[in-house]
Amino acid sequence: MDTPLGVRITFLVTPNPVLREVAVDTLPTEGERILPQEVVDKIFTEQYGKIINLRDLQQGIIELNEWYKEQGYDLAQVVNAEQVQINDDGTVKLIVAEGVIQDILVRYLDEEGEPVVDEQGNELPPQSDKEEPIGGRTRPFIITREIQLKPGDVFNRSTVQRDLQRVFGLGIFDDVRLSFAPGDDPSKVVMVVDVIEKKSGSFAAGGGFSSANGFFGSASYQQQNLGGNNHILGAEFQLGTRALLFDLSFTDPWIAGDPNRTSYTANVFRRRSISLVYGVNDDNDIRVFEDDGVNTDRPRVVRTGGGIRFSRPIADNPYVRPDWRLSLGTQFQTIAIKNGDGDITPRSTTGEQLSFSDDGTDDLITLQLGAVRDRRNNLLRPTQGSLLRLSTEQSVPVGGGSILMNRIRANYNYYIPVELTNFVQEEEGNKSQTIALNIQGGTVLGDLPPYEAFSLGGSESIRGYESGEVGSGRTYIQGTVEYRFPIFNFLGAVLFVDAGTTLGTDDEVPGDPSVVRGLAGEGIGYGVGARIQSPLGPIRIDFGWNDEGDNQFHFGIGERF
Repeated sequence: MDTPLGVRITFLVTPNPVLREVAVDTLPTEGERILPQEVVDKIFTEQYGKIINLRDLQQGIIELNEWYKEQGYDLAQVVNAEQVQINDDGTVKLIVAEGVIQDILVRYLDEEGEPVVDEQGNELPPQSDKEEPIGGRTRPFIITREIQLKPGDVFNRSTVQRDLQRVFGLGIFDDVRLSFAPGDDPSKVVMVVDVIEKKSGSFAAGGGFSSANGFFGSASYQQQNLGGNNHILGAEFQLGTRALLFDLSFTDPWIAGDPNRTSYTANVFRRRSISLVYGVNDDNDIRVFEDDGVNTDRPRVVRTGGGIRFSRPIADNPYVRPDWRLSLGTQFQTIAIKNGDGDITPRSTTGEQLSFSDDGTDDLITLQLGAVRDRRNNLLRPTQGSLLRLSTEQSVPVGGGSILMNRIRANYNYYIPVELTNFVQEEEGNKSQTIALNIQGGTVLGDLPPYEAFSLGGSESIRGYESGEVGSGRTYIQGTVEYRFPIFNFLGAVLFVDAGTTLGTDDEVPGDPSVVRGLAGEGIGYGVGARIQSPLGPIRIDFGWNDEGDNQFHFGIGERF
């Protein structure tokens, strides 16, 4: 209005309503939302009961988006945050696109990390798990079944990181990546798993001469991704002037269509070894006659047979590491005791029985049951937790020897993290010092073929002794204490003590091989070792002394337990 002093302007201000509630709707509207109402109320609680302040409201929206990010929902956000719907009754409506996955596809990349192209140079499109692979070998469903996230789920960074680690852990890819494509609905996204496949097959051949095998030629083939199904095939052959040996195995690590991640391994074999029960390199070893009846040699245990074993984790969720894993299998073997010329020799030069049957050939059919509880913090270099292994093996008394036996074994590892030395500064949460404890034992009930006795001594038993030089018995118990600590980033050290005994059961083995060889049946070993980190795992070098005053070097790959 006009006045003598000029123009007066009057503003009529209507305040925003008092904030009563912030309601959140998600896109798409179907399905359960991730955001609890309690979180929304906690973020806006200080604004409830007050006149709505748009600046404070926007700050609350920012906190809401940050909550999604902290929980790993990186694709979630409030849409149209600048145009919030405010109702007269004091309620505010927010719309959130939570980042729902429309589909999961697989795309194959070349060695340079670029999408594989067709003959015309066009990029091949990503493929669903219902399609056969184009541009790659691995079938898409082998990859997508390792993904815990499914179409309809909200994308979560932490979950997908574990998913990609599982895919990479299949061992058939050089690299696994993640990319996105827009969905049909703007509120949805297509998740694309990009993979670079590695060469999964290998072949090797060789030949030579040895006193045990004469002239021989060998060949081996390994395939980690047979038929693009992640099936594992292994084949080894050795043909010599004295024997044909082979070992064929096939493993399906996850039977297709099974929700519980059941796996199986089937194999056929013909193996020849020098049993630790009879001795491997000592003047007191048990010997057998060669063809001429004069010269002697060490007895060979030749096993020909096959078997199948099923295994599955005991867990409701196949994507979490289970506490327990059970296995069930069966195996058939024909076992023959032979001399170096390949002739069956059921008895030693001094008349000791070497096989269970009198003709030197036994049939051993067994049903096997095992259980493993794994609570280690790291499968390769554990510093905390425990590992328990239990097994039983029941034979069926049919065939040569009609053997009726039951073998029971238990093995328990326990790891205690410590900080006793400081040669290397290690990050918190990545400590490698530990005291590792192992206790194990076993017994055989019923019939006992001599070659199935438990042998003590050697790199995997009591160090400081040669393999099998402590004794062989129907029953045994063994324990180890190790202190493992780093010296440099690539080099670790170990102090160890081993002890074991056959509990006086050496004379319960047919032929009394341990008694004939004059072994004590119990022993203690102690010493030091080095662990050199390598691409194959820790290279193990141990030097041990035993309680008889002798010493021995031991070599291996990986920790003892």
